[in-house]
Order: sequence, then structure tokens, then C-alpha cells
Amino acid sequence: MARRKAAVPGARQKLNEMKYEVADEVGVQMKKSDNGDMTSRDAGRVGGNMVKKMVQYAEKNMPEKNKKGKT
Repeated sequence: MARRKAAVPGARQKLNEMKYEVADEVGVQMKKSDNGDMTSRDAGRVGGNMVKKMVQYAEKNMPEKNKKGKT
């Protein structure tokens, strides 16, 4: 599978750091190299929690006038 060029310089490194941080938070053991033996459940926990954190960050940093459904 081909790697895409990151739209934001340094984003890939920050996401990788976040992945290990989230894995530690949810109790999933990750190696710095190949994680091919990781279960789908654990990979989903890590990825799902990464998305949750990114959405929370975006909502927190969104200008007030652009927040829909918020009063």
C-alpha cells in the first residue's frame, strides 16, 4: 500500500506519538516496530480513542459561532 504525503508537515509523527499515548491509556501493549500480532479489537480501541481525542480537540478549538447545536 502506498503512503500518502501528509497534508500538514509533521502530522504523521504527531499522530504516531498520539497512537502510543492512547495505547498506553487504554492498556494496549504496542511495540515500536511491527504490531502485526495485535488483535483487531485492540487496534480498534486505539484508533477509536484517537478519533475521539481528535474530535474533542477540534470541538474545543472551534470558534463559538461555528459550533452547531451548542448554546
